[in-house]
Amino acid sequence: METVWREEDGTRLAATLWRAGDGHRMISSALLGGGIGPARWVLNAQVAGVYSRMDPAVHLTELAAAHGLDGPGVGMLTAASVSRTVRRDDNGVRVSATVGLRVPTWAAAPEGAVDPELAPIQLDESRPWTPGTVNIVVAVPVPLNDAALVNAVITVTEAKTQALLEAGYPCTGTASDAVCVAATTGGGAAEPFAGPRSEWGSRIARAVRAAVHAGALDYTNVLEGR
Repeated sequence: METVWREEDGTRLAATLWRAGDGHRMISSALLGGGIGPARWVLNAQVAGVYSRMDPAVHLTELAAAHGLDGPGVGMLTAASVSRTVRRDDNGVRVSATVGLRVPTWAAAPEGAVDPELAPIQLDESRPWTPGTVNIVVAVPVPLNDAALVNAVITVTEAKTQALLEAGYPCTGTASDAVCVAATTGGGAAEPFAGPRSEWGSRIARAVRAAVHAGALDYTNVLEGR
């Protein structure tokens, strides 16, 4: 995974780029390339704190083209500092996470409550939007069937929440976090499980927990240094 830079609206912004190539199936909640299917690349791009574009998928498509990416891929946006991306590995599983906690929130909020992070989308499309702040990319070196891919997303989310709580943030994340899990398509039969007590799920959980925990502590240090 490489870090690339661009100038946008007078600001120098980073993005992480993984040119995975052929031979991968991914599951993602991302704005661009979400769902389950083959994908050749993953782009996690930082935007300015006040983001005014109302076509983020188009924006990501433009950024992908600018970096020479072709074919299907996954694109995510974040206002977190992508240059501070945290990477962790565990027995073949590779994880990268960008962690910003400007608006930490609980998943189950009272009916009618609107997080400030999502208010521009829900209430007034003319107002700027600050995109999600905890983006996680996971690479697994074995095939996973569809159920295991879904299971892996659950495992990632549980491990993320564990890490945030351990880092002192009473929340399950932010209201617009995104995740991408990529599995190879070769190397034998697809794994049917990716829960936290399965062989590969436990590795995913440990690597995600380590990356998000480190990212959350780094975010705290940044806030305290201001």
